[in-house]
Amino acid sequence: MQRTTLMAVLCGVLAVENACAQHVEPLAFADFEHWVTREIKESALLGGKTKTVYAIAPTRHIQGNKAYKNMGGSPWASSNVMANVMGVVKASNTVRPEKREGGGTCACMETVIEDCCVLGMMNLHVLVSGSIFLGEVNEPIRSTNSPYSKMEMGIPFTKRPTRLIFDYKYKASPDNFRTQSTGFSARKQLPGRDNGEVYILLQHRWEDADGNVYAHRVGTGRERYGKSTAGWVNGHSIPIHYGDITDKPFYKSYMGLIPEENSYYCRNSKGKMVPVVEVGWGKPDEPVTHMLVMASATCGTAYVGGLGSTLWIDNIALGY
Repeated sequence: MQRTTLMAVLCGVLAVENACAQHVEPLAFADFEHWVTREIKESALLGGKTKTVYAIAPTRHIQGNKAYKNMGGSPWASSNVMANVMGVVKASNTVRPEKREGGGTCACMETVIEDCCVLGMMNLHVLVSGSIFLGEVNEPIRSTNSPYSKMEMGIPFTKRPTRLIFDYKYKASPDNFRTQSTGFSARKQLPGRDNGEVYILLQHRWEDADGNVYAHRVGTGRERYGKSTAGWVNGHSIPIHYGDITDKPFYKSYMGLIPEENSYYCRNSKGKMVPVVEVGWGKPDEPVTHMLVMASATCGTAYVGGLGSTLWIDNIALGY
């Protein structure tokens, strides 16, 4: 009896020590228990079907072709969008809620081909990959050009976490190549296998007198997944490394600065969408102004990925 009591006390002490050693702050709505369900009717030119499209925000049902903006304090956007190009409405849904074994809901992201049949005669096949990220999408999408320019990537943030924590499960594409399908040219097979990806990037941003926005990369945590997991990996963490990491043994090329031609966008103080150009690495102690978090079923550029790649994620939090 005494031994049992002593063991209980010791376990309690260890639990308190562990709690003190790791302070965890969940990201808002990152338990994925609440979703907006949108019912969007596509144009008659495309068949006139009604498509269900999901958004991560307080539970609500929206009927009709209404442009979506983040609701209820949710900081999350996704690849799920409504497009209206020259009056033709098309919806895409590659992120959905899915029940977890044992209860609760997670976010499921999938890489698929969206088939678009025009007047029953011309079939367009576009590869779309599911992703979620901190930021906003400016709906409706008016063109397929420069996809990043339609998204505001990142949110204001000033803290200095040490890791990104989450549960995940990954199913790799069965293909030993990547598929490119833009809808306007023949489908192509590109060399290399696809990977799922999760990252957190911390930036120090500033704006010049002309409204151009620049950034230093202050913190980096980024991983890619090429093999299917046996099931859920719970409590996984990605360490966040501060300052220039290019000479570190763990550094991989995909952790580097974002090339200017692939820059993410933000809305500047004049209300204009402009690229955020990463011009260099920040000092380890440089103040943080913005945080980017993204999870994606593929790591390819737009319209490129491994068909069938699927990433499930849940309970995203910051560790300190």
